[in-house]
Amino acid sequence: MSDNQVPSWKFLTNHAQVLVCIANDPGIRLREIGERVGITERAAHRIVVELGAAGYITRQRNGRRNLYTINSDVSVHDPIAREQSVGRLLEILGTPATPAPRGQASARARSSASP
Repeated sequence: MSDNQVPSWKFLTNHAQVLVCIANDPGIRLREIGERVGITERAAHRIVVELGAAGYITRQRNGRRNLYTINSDVSVHDPIAREQSVGRLLEILGTPATPAPRGQASARARSSASP
């Protein structure tokens, strides 16, 4: 594969990508998750429900919006990474440990934008 070709497969599963979206923006809408991951809003909803049922995330209703919390101490459901927590996985992927409030850049994003 040459340097300018993009593989036809994804490195992370849709579930992992949804988890990263939530880690980066706990107030994200399902429509936005779908757009970022490249799936339908319905598929995003199904994945969020599955992540919640597995204990990886908790949903709190805030008016008409949802606010998600990642349960970072839960072990990853994977035969290879089963001894790792969700928090460690997100740390490896470089997501902020404490996401910035909606509409604000994270401290990491602000520092990387500085000259």
